[in-house]
Amino acid sequence: MKKPTLAEKDFLNPEEAIELFNLSRRKFYRLIKEEKQLGFIALYGSRRLIIRGEFEKYLEANSEIKEELKNASRKNKDTP
Repeated sequence: MKKPTLAEKDFLNPEEAIELFNLSRRKFYRLIKEEKQLGFIALYGSRRLIIRGEFEKYLEANSEIKEELKNASRKNKDTP
């Protein structure tokens, strides 16, 4: 059985979401820790999983948060 790619997965752990969406690790963990009523978080025991489709909708509806969560080091690499 072939392992699905990140883009094919419906549920992501926080590290996978950070990698897939190229987010700042520190800012993303702060968001999911401080905000209690996020519709894209599913609890599985003590683990937090990110519902990819809901997270994409959240980012579309909150473009300012999307910009804040972007990985700053990526921006610096693109700048000459």
